[in-house]
Amino acid sequence: MKLFSVKRVLILGVIITAVVCLLPTFTNTWPHKKINLGLDLQGGMHLVLEVQNIKAVEAELERTADELKKELRKAGITHLGITRQENNTILARLPDQDAEKAFKEIVSKDFSNISVAASSEKGDFIGFHLKLPDDETDMIMKMATEQALETIRNRIDEFGVSEPDIRIQGDKRILIQLPGINDPDRAKDLIGKTAQLTFQLVDENAGIDAALKGSVPVGSEILYENRTDPATGNTTKIPHVIKKQVLLDGSLLVDARVEFDQFQQPQVGIEFNRKGAHIFDRITGENIKKRLAIVLDNTVYSAPVIQDRIAGGKAVITGNFTMNEAKDLAIALRAGSLPAPVNIIEERTVGPTLGADSIRTGMISMLVGGVLILIFMVIYFKGAGLIANLALLINIILIGGGLAAFQATLTLPGIAGIILTIGMAVDANVLIFERIREELRWGKTPLAAVNAGFDRAALTILDANVTTLIAAIVLFQFGTGPVKGFAVTLALGIVASLFTALILSRSLFDLVLQKKTASTLSI
Repeated sequence: MKLFSVKRVLILGVIITAVVCLLPTFTNTWPHKKINLGLDLQGGMHLVLEVQNIKAVEAELERTADELKKELRKAGITHLGITRQENNTILARLPDQDAEKAFKEIVSKDFSNISVAASSEKGDFIGFHLKLPDDETDMIMKMATEQALETIRNRIDEFGVSEPDIRIQGDKRILIQLPGINDPDRAKDLIGKTAQLTFQLVDENAGIDAALKGSVPVGSEILYENRTDPATGNTTKIPHVIKKQVLLDGSLLVDARVEFDQFQQPQVGIEFNRKGAHIFDRITGENIKKRLAIVLDNTVYSAPVIQDRIAGGKAVITGNFTMNEAKDLAIALRAGSLPAPVNIIEERTVGPTLGADSIRTGMISMLVGGVLILIFMVIYFKGAGLIANLALLINIILIGGGLAAFQATLTLPGIAGIILTIGMAVDANVLIFERIREELRWGKTPLAAVNAGFDRAALTILDANVTTLIAAIVLFQFGTGPVKGFAVTLALGIVASLFTALILSRSLFDLVLQKKTASTLSI
């Protein structure tokens, strides 16, 4: 029998590959990725956000009210006001029965998503309360939570956090775990930024002083710009009277990136898609010499005077940014705005010291258990126990290499999974060795006994491990967080133990027995 057969070369290749994948975890000089550690091992942030998804319903009602006004205007129908009420209905005031009839026709024809909840007739107007159906309200709230989840996931991915755990809890809560985060305040600001970008005209005819005293023109509002003095670093709030009408919003953005002005100060360059570019071209062409405010989350970032028509759909947001502020704003704009505001209702920071303690205690438990198993195997199975011990050590290397190669996250339950698979690997060897002992008692030669032992125990080992592997796959598919981490290491451990028990151990026995002429085997 050849010393280096194809089978042994393949086995050696698998082991070397696992070692190469595992080396970066223990040395910084090897060009490969390390094993990712979970939040419970390396520390990080744990956040629970509550999505104010009722705001999405309110926004939908506001849009519906605006569309209803436009349709009534097109049809030449007079109304006395269409406004959203606090109980999330739309109140439409109509002057007479002719307007009422035309109003009902438009609602039934073009606004099938709303229904008339109640109507009333007063001396000076006829009132209709319109509402969204309950199932549509529930759908809007559910979609707002799901969209918030995807938006936050995109922001965190661009932020560069490795293996974050982001998932929905209940109807409107989102759980976020960020392992290894080293700037929690910046992460919270980025996650919670609504990033609602709008372009609105400054009300040139309104006086600031009068507006601040309460005389805000109808259709306008007061918004503030945060302006920082570069010499002193002091920030002051500059009021602006801004028209409420949104001429263009950030939903049509295709790109946002950090740029630098002529003084090498960071700014954010934005670019619209074709539709947005056409609208921006029209807006700037119709409002030359007027001030166009760039508003983000109800804060004015800049309000430049439009000097000429701007074609191409590109603009710049300035605001005395630091580099990190500009980067985070660009990330938020690229990832899209949140459909509704989010509030942080739970926040925990797991320190790296706790993670180090967890790793140390987990490794100690694995080491103690492993040493006891090694001693037992040598005492009980003698020379064959040494083969089992070598296979067990290689089994651990294969699990670690698999975690690094697949960039899986190692958690405390994952360490428990590794310890469990160590026991399962030994269990497979025990089955095989006891079968070999039986064959030897029946008078077979060592080589024949080894071959029979492996052949007859293989099916039992495969049955037991494959059923456990199926359970691990189900846990990975439907589990989250720690459960998924346990499932990953369990699955890798099962595959590694099958390899070491049925292939590696048999190859080692063949290597020992290929030149052995004695009629006994140390087992």
